[in-house]
Amino acid sequence: MIQILIHIAGAAALLIWAVRLVRTGVERGFAAPMRIWMRHSAKNRFLAAGTGMAAAVLLQSSTAVAVLVSNFVSKGGLATATGLAILLGADVGSAVVTQLLMVRQPVLIPLLLLIGVTIFLRGEGGNTRQIGRIMIGLALIFVSLDMIRAATEPMLSNPGTQAVMAYLGRDLLTAFVIGAIFAWGVHSSVAAVLLFVTLAGQSILPAPAAAAMILGANLGGGFIAYVLTYSAPLASRQMVMANLILRGGGAALAVLVVNAVPDLLTQLGTAPARQAINLHLAFNLALALAALPFVGPITALLSHVMTEKPNADVALSITSALDPALLDRPQRAIDCTARELLGMGQKIEQMLVAVEPLYDQWNAATANVIADQDKLIKQTHLDIKLYLARLAQKGMDEDLSRRSMELASISSSLDSASDAIARIMLDLARRLDTQRLQFSPQGREEIRDFADRVQSNVQLALNVMMNQNPAEARELVAAKEKVRKVEQKLQRSHIGRLREGLAESIETSNIHQETLRALKQINTAFSMVGHPILLKSGDLLKSRLA
Repeated sequence: MIQILIHIAGAAALLIWAVRLVRTGVERGFAAPMRIWMRHSAKNRFLAAGTGMAAAVLLQSSTAVAVLVSNFVSKGGLATATGLAILLGADVGSAVVTQLLMVRQPVLIPLLLLIGVTIFLRGEGGNTRQIGRIMIGLALIFVSLDMIRAATEPMLSNPGTQAVMAYLGRDLLTAFVIGAIFAWGVHSSVAAVLLFVTLAGQSILPAPAAAAMILGANLGGGFIAYVLTYSAPLASRQMVMANLILRGGGAALAVLVVNAVPDLLTQLGTAPARQAINLHLAFNLALALAALPFVGPITALLSHVMTEKPNADVALSITSALDPALLDRPQRAIDCTARELLGMGQKIEQMLVAVEPLYDQWNAATANVIADQDKLIKQTHLDIKLYLARLAQKGMDEDLSRRSMELASISSSLDSASDAIARIMLDLARRLDTQRLQFSPQGREEIRDFADRVQSNVQLALNVMMNQNPAEARELVAAKEKVRKVEQKLQRSHIGRLREGLAESIETSNIHQETLRALKQINTAFSMVGHPILLKSGDLLKSRLA
């Protein structure tokens, strides 16, 4: 029995990891286009729901969509009601994923592995390699499901298993709670649903128990997103809480209906597995259709219940990671410098997020905060240079000396990024306001999309600073060339509008072009984070990527 449980646990672990592998491939390869595509869907709530559904299918996770949308809502790029519509669609997309992944085609596994591994190993571009990663992940999902089926076959005749599963079939509330806890524990409602459906298909779980556990997984999935966005701004938390209440409350109500009318499941299919998985799709689809017309009133009501907490009177002072006491221990001192650089990069990311909305509506308070942050960045840059200079006086080996120079170079690059925001973009946004100018709709959309792309690369750069991952560093440096090409394309598009004589484009021509150049400069500054890693791994030539 222990051997069987180990096999099941191993298969479930592979399933969880494979789902994450697919999501990682999509996020690394197509995050920027997905962000742009998602923001463009804000014009219509049903279009927003369709976008959320498609994004969840690609990411294999409604939670990943919730975190992504939370960023948009927190930055003011999406209204809370639109964000809720996207999440409702993502829940449907998550259910569609389970339908697709339960299709059993034996030839798919070797075919996906063969093509996926070939593309991943031989692919030239970062996106091509991510397609290979996605295909490998899909193949491993099918492998894990086959492993679960094979591992659970001996349990069919086990009296203990039959007794426990029969009890769950009678006590749907316990099954519901177990499903919610399991989905939360593995941080993937898709993986949880696939496991429950597979057990139902093996006749281990009775159909009512599988249905209750799947409905519980919906509650668990909504709770995952709530915890991950717990420290997000109020508008994001309102959106996620609304989705949790709708999804979790609807799931609890559906369990009561299934308990009261067990014959209802027979309307959803003949086999227990089909009944359970069809219930998952029917529930999320019905919830989306019922709630979409009321996303506005729902979020408005929640805004009265969830309010911003007052700030504490006493704020904690910010301390520097540059500890003078560690100058006699060079490795520790270098680590402290890296920590300080990471904090520097995070502050600049906040500045970039804050400056973009000023192009639409000037806010003097926000502008002052950005200017003050730039002064802090400059002071931090000076502190890092002086700290590393004092460290060099103590004497270091060749490797640490080289690392010290790399950190000093990155600090200089980040300082230039802060300059581009506080001295260029802030001034351009102020000029738009004082001269009462306005971009053409197409021009404003181009800047917004380009800023999204740069913000995505800034987040990647901060990840690389933490994990020093060569693959992500390569992706970061390769993104620099993509941004350069996109910037050139947008400049040509702007010139084309000037030729057409559009008044808005003519009036804002210099501001438009300088903003694009400033964003490219910020992207270039952050891409420098990946250069030392690639030099060490031999992936960077003198002029371009190997």
